[in-house]
Amino acid sequence: MPDLLDASVWLPLSVPDHVHHARALRYWQEEASEEMAFCRITALALLRHLTNPRIVGPGALNGADAWRALKVWLSQPGVRMLGEPSTLDEWLERWSTGCDPRGGNWTDAYLAAFAAAGGCRLVAFDTDFHRYAGLAFLHLVV
Repeated sequence: MPDLLDASVWLPLSVPDHVHHARALRYWQEEASEEMAFCRITALALLRHLTNPRIVGPGALNGADAWRALKVWLSQPGVRMLGEPSTLDEWLERWSTGCDPRGGNWTDAYLAAFAAAGGCRLVAFDTDFHRYAGLAFLHLVV
């Protein structure tokens, strides 16, 4: 079962002085599946965060360097980009009507649905994914 990492994990793995870097690195070294994955949403979130000085400070990257950082991850053994699973919409509809998706919960519902439809374990620092019954989820506790 591949691990679908949320941006809340990819970012601290990418930024050594991030407050959660040590915990993310421990996951990578000790708890990770043999295969870790991005989906389009998590890849875009990482690119967005790496280029945002409010998130990473003065070390914010330009667009070309952020793409290079993503490509470095994707060149690592066991890391790949997953396409959308064919049953994603059914899972997304189920979870977006069963849980209240107002506000920022749409992306969480999408990631949970992607993981479920794709046979992945979702890995995140965010506790909100516990709301999705039956989701294979690893909550990284700091």
